[in-house]
Amino acid sequence: MEEPPSTISPPAPPSRMPLVARLTNVFATPGDVFEDVRQSPSTETNWIVPALIVMVLGWLGAALVFSQDSIRFQVREMSEKAIEKQIEKAHMSESQAQAVRQAAERYGDIGMKINAVLMPAVAAWVLPFWGGLLIWLIGKFVFKADFPYMKAVEASGLSNMIVALDAIVRTLLILVTTNLFASASLMLLVKNWNQENTVHGLLALVNIMSFWLLGVRAMALARLSNVSFTKAAVWIYGVWAIYTGAMFGAAVALRAVFAKMHG
Repeated sequence: MEEPPSTISPPAPPSRMPLVARLTNVFATPGDVFEDVRQSPSTETNWIVPALIVMVLGWLGAALVFSQDSIRFQVREMSEKAIEKQIEKAHMSESQAQAVRQAAERYGDIGMKINAVLMPAVAAWVLPFWGGLLIWLIGKFVFKADFPYMKAVEASGLSNMIVALDAIVRTLLILVTTNLFASASLMLLVKNWNQENTVHGLLALVNIMSFWLLGVRAMALARLSNVSFTKAAVWIYGVWAIYTGAMFGAAVALRAVFAKMHG
């Protein structure tokens, strides 16, 4: 006797988290977001939309910041000090020095505007691929995980919603403190912050937004590699510490060498 055909239907695939939910939940429940990324088909909007948000917020923030007279004066003052140092080091004649000052005054505003447009755009479109490369390399060669590079780019792109929030926070802090270099770091404890001061530079590295971003990327690595958050965090924070320490040390060393050469 033939058995009746089975009426049991295969389990339905897990429902996909909407894009808006992925963009917002990355702040509160990043683990759920990256689990959704891991289980779902590749989706370019996961990194394209955050990149657009970061770029637009960067442009708006730059426009707002440089609309302030106090900030423009600060930039002009820094530029003039740097030019005077170069003139002094090059031992220019007064006519040569005056020509350099006039050129700087003529093209300084143009350079500032170009920089305000380019920097947010470069950061927005490079960060997903750079962060994704870090996640993919650690996942593949350290944790022996098997996930495509573009999955890591998607996860990195979604984590850059923290960068978008940082752009808002940084803009507000700059406007409140009238310090072009203000950030959500320990530098806020320094009254007269000097970017050439080594201690001040170290305080600026202790940035809550940077640590938050690293933590979210660590969660992305953990979910894509199927390892614990602790293991992923050790590698993400460790690579950041080594890279940042090397770059900071190199900058301090170069500054010391130049100071000795022209002292």
